[in-house]
Amino acid sequence: MIEVSHLTKLYGNHPAVTDLSFKIEKGRIYGFLGPNGAGKSSTLNMITGCLAATSGEIKIGGYDIFEEAEQAKKLIGYLPEQPPLYLDRTPKEYLEFVAEAKKVPKSERRKQIAKVIERTQIADVSDRLIKNLSKGYKQRVGIAQALVGEPDIIILDEPTVGLDPKQIVEIRSLIRDLGREHTVLLSSHILSEVQSVCNNVLILAKGSLVASGTPEDLENLFTEKSSVELFVEAGKTEIQKILNGLEKCEIKIEPQGGEVCRICIETTEGDRNLCRELFFLFADAKLPIVQMNRSRRSLEDIFIELTSEDETVEEVKE
Repeated sequence: MIEVSHLTKLYGNHPAVTDLSFKIEKGRIYGFLGPNGAGKSSTLNMITGCLAATSGEIKIGGYDIFEEAEQAKKLIGYLPEQPPLYLDRTPKEYLEFVAEAKKVPKSERRKQIAKVIERTQIADVSDRLIKNLSKGYKQRVGIAQALVGEPDIIILDEPTVGLDPKQIVEIRSLIRDLGREHTVLLSSHILSEVQSVCNNVLILAKGSLVASGTPEDLENLFTEKSSVELFVEAGKTEIQKILNGLEKCEIKIEPQGGEVCRICIETTEGDRNLCRELFFLFADAKLPIVQMNRSRRSLEDIFIELTSEDETVEEVKE
């Protein structure tokens, strides 16, 4: 649906986006993830034709956004970080204006507006002035205007910024629902949001793509170590004998008092099932495991590493 090739944007001598290339496939929700200043908003503004590129190419459904702007923009519904709302109008009046601006045929406008009002659950406030609505409802109105014209692609730039926890949950639920009928590109710097909503992730840092793939595949790709913490009812010497044959592991044993030891085991074999190995070792020795926890590098760990060091693009093939 979207093809970005060697995209670059300079503000004076400052590069906001540098030689950026990626593809967005139809029918999925993509998370556009990166710290503030990573170039997310500049990229989205170029994809939607709101900002000219210094160099590079963007195609929307096969149409060049710069050379065939009208055809390309018909395929896109866009919610900028600051929703383009007319505060002295009601949501219904505003959506009628948007439908006209998007050249929706008159015969279809009423039906489309009713549909997006229902879809975004703003019927109860559709006759109130937008300036009197809560932040959450204003965001819903912003998403509603993006849906007018029935675009194939919905692009949302930081749609939950400034919302309270209840509103955030509601907007995320709405985004998941949109993903059933549209291709969605969601820009965010909130890791939990991307992880809970998106099928695929694109991570940007300093205007460049540093990783792409599903959240699960990125975790697997960048996981070099796997670690287990467990508490066992046994003495340190006895535990050392049991774990003596455990290969390629770093082991720390800390007595906790009361015949319980805390054991931390780390291996560089990220796909190794340490929990299973340890369960059978202690079961064979008839020693009870009081507690056992496995930890791996999270998407948050990966994000911090990728956005704080020199960038090397890693792409996960599905």
